[in-house]
Amino acid sequence: MIRLQDITKVYPMGKRELTVLDGVNIEIKQGELVAIMGPSGSGKSTILNLLGCLDVPTSGSYFLDGGEVSKLSSDELAQVRGQKIGFIFQTFNLLSRISALANVELGLRYVGRNDRPAALEALDKVGLSERAGHRPTELSGGEMQRVAIARALVKNPPLLLADEPTGNLDSRAGEEIISILTSLHAENNLTLVMITHEEYIARHCQRIIYIKDGQVEREEKV
Repeated sequence: MIRLQDITKVYPMGKRELTVLDGVNIEIKQGELVAIMGPSGSGKSTILNLLGCLDVPTSGSYFLDGGEVSKLSSDELAQVRGQKIGFIFQTFNLLSRISALANVELGLRYVGRNDRPAALEALDKVGLSERAGHRPTELSGGEMQRVAIARALVKNPPLLLADEPTGNLDSRAGEEIISILTSLHAENNLTLVMITHEEYIARHCQRIIYIKDGQVEREEKV
């Protein structure tokens, strides 16, 4: 499903260069649930951006579903994102002026679809169908993250990327979100990659990849 091969990412900093990733090699199989952990500045968010086709490596290769995507154009990368990748963010990234249902429908409109029944089904999968007409400002943090999960799932992507999905939630809401994600992973054979700094969250995954100073420090099966 996913293979990062000798990935390096370098950012220009005036006359200097900042190497964020240095020779990263990662393989993730179809249907795996993987956590990526590391201290702030370790490079884990950069890895997630590369996996999500939001950025490209300075050198090295990224293979997704057997095809190399690291050499694609911006338009081609956008097509891959639309067809194959769902995103869940720490800050939810919902539009506050429209309903939960309308926010989920946006996940389809980005790929040229208009399917309200599919959006309702996605909300039902996260246990929020009865709140479909509520705006984000009328929802709790945990409920907003559930809407964000539904939006990511509605187009049935094979790959789901979650960036600190419990970071803005209390422990109880965080546990609920992880329970939903692990259930959806098992039921839909999703490949789920999650960035987290919480060890207890990572322990819900099948494998943990530890990043330090832009390199894979070690991996651990859970």
